[in-house]
Amino acid sequence: MKTSISLVLATAVSLAFASAAFAAPPTKTGTTAKGSVLTDAKGMTLYTFDKDSEGKSACNGPCATNWPVLKADASDKAEGGYTIISRDDGSKQWAYKGKPLYTFAKDQKAGDITGDGFLNGAWHLAQP
Repeated sequence: MKTSISLVLATAVSLAFASAAFAAPPTKTGTTAKGSVLTDAKGMTLYTFDKDSEGKSACNGPCATNWPVLKADASDKAEGGYTIISRDDGSKQWAYKGKPLYTFAKDQKAGDITGDGFLNGAWHLAQP
């Protein structure tokens, strides 16, 4: 009996440590009128910006007010195509396949894609 209880406890502990080692991705996948997109935790559509260079955001100041960044915390770990970049103000932002991720202030609800094609086509849906 002691052996089976010990085995159960050992298994539970190892599963707890294993799940802690794998962080959940910073995005989810949602469906819009234009197909699958990456979303934030609230289901809001994420976008990429053509003026960004890999690992560097060009959207600061008023731009970042209209296009809020997908913020990363200091404790977040990047994996699986996701990276964390440093912004001009020192804060951290998630990027997917090298492209920084943003929401759009004018999107009102999950599934809105009003930012797609904005600024002469410079803003795009972030797609998985």
